Amino acid sequence: MIKKICMSVFALFLLLPSWSQAGSFGGDDPSGVPGQWYVGTTPSYVAPSKHPILFVHGLNSSSNTWWNGNNMYDTAFQNGYETAFIDLYPTKNMWDNGALLAQKIRNIYDYYGEKVVVVAHSKGGIDTQSALVHYGAYPYVSRVITLSTPHYGSQLADLAYSSWAGWLTGILGSKNDATYSLQTGYMSYFRSETDHRPNVNRNPIYTFGGTKWGSFGSSLYWGGLYLSAYGSNDGAVTVNSSRLPYGTELRVGGWDHFTIKEGSSTFNLFKDYLNEATKTSGFNAQSVVERKGAESAASYIRGGEYSGKKLEKVLVEQGAKSVTFDWISNSSSSQLILKDPGQKANSIFKVKKDESEYFNGAYHHTVTVKDPAPGEWTVDASSSSAEKYLLHVSFESVMNDALSIHLAQDEISLKAKESKLNLRPVMTIEYYKDGKLKKSKVKTKNDSLKLPKLGEGVYNVTIDVKGSGDKNTFQRTFIKTIYVDASGAVYGQ
Repeated sequence: MIKKICMSVFALFLLLPSWSQAGSFGGDDPSGVPGQWYVGTTPSYVAPSKHPILFVHGLNSSSNTWWNGNNMYDTAFQNGYETAFIDLYPTKNMWDNGALLAQKIRNIYDYYGEKVVVVAHSKGGIDTQSALVHYGAYPYVSRVITLSTPHYGSQLADLAYSSWAGWLTGILGSKNDATYSLQTGYMSYFRSETDHRPNVNRNPIYTFGGTKWGSFGSSLYWGGLYLSAYGSNDGAVTVNSSRLPYGTELRVGGWDHFTIKEGSSTFNLFKDYLNEATKTSGFNAQSVVERKGAESAASYIRGGEYSGKKLEKVLVEQGAKSVTFDWISNSSSSQLILKDPGQKANSIFKVKKDESEYFNGAYHHTVTVKDPAPGEWTVDASSSSAEKYLLHVSFESVMNDALSIHLAQDEISLKAKESKLNLRPVMTIEYYKDGKLKKSKVKTKNDSLKLPKLGEGVYNVTIDVKGSGDKNTFQRTFIKTIYVDASGAVYGQ
């Protein structure tokens, strides 16, 4: 199959010299060449009603994601579809990629002489909608199918830009324009700029979402564990974020963020919607309500940089069913000792390397304690060299559902679902301006805090909560991002 593809594309290059820098189809360059697009082998019979499919990759990926270790291309070919694949910028935002994709969609339309159907994975769905709505590509596309696209952003992007994780993601290279644009606050702004445009409904959109993130140690497990506080997810994107109120949700199923784009997983579920004759209506209003649901208070987060020794203290409340300590660092040889309130030591941390999108290359040192003793636990870390780290403590506890957080136009408020809880929140607001990190810290004994007057930009808000109920002390961390536009309007979730 690949040999045929190479021959087909070679002939195509002879006809279209402007593609001569693209290289061979299926090349090993993991980043691809942004702007180059490739044509798959033409099936022996193509039905007149079948539009060509343009496959668009996602964050930190390239066109070969559709055929390297994936049978999506082969499945489309076997079903009689002409195919095209494009490389976008793997680390740029939806504006840069949208402008580039719009130009290339017009070229692909001219090549085939008809509209294409776009099948997009992850952030590729956002880049596609940007191309259609903001850069005028909608006349050349029949419809769009998104596979686990974070239409409302990802809380993992929020975490990557938080004060606690910034040290680590900075050295890992996870901070880039693409990740920055996927913060939930910025995506709320993007939705406000997109969803009410006159041409937003010119191209029907069909969505898929996943609910699996693998077992302990899998590449998506850590992201799934963090996102579980925000609802069902596939290890990178929540089901709620994969939905659009004016789209048609075709299926939510047991896929993770990688398997959802495999041909054997989803092609047969969306192939009937590749034809313009297929008409469906959007999902019901209940799905929209679910998307806006508040997250649970399941995490406590710390992080930074140290050399030599570091001590982190964690309060575990009475009645917690389990607690997972995940020390994420740039070193595989971190020396860690976990001590319970009685000073009993546990140094059995399992070490796994992260292969996901946001913390790729980091090392997880993880231990889960069932029925933990209430009180102050400590993590003693030691390293012979400078180390960047992020400590994510995940709780399974009734206390997780005792708090909720709400973002209004100019105020963030914490709501206690149990009147016996006394909250002492600390809010940290930090932002980037002129390439430098600025910080502003505000403490309040109230359960709400008005946002200060902020200039235009994305702001990462960390809310540390320490409270008590029935003489039982607990700690939690919420991380949010907001976007403030030039007029001072605030966007967030």
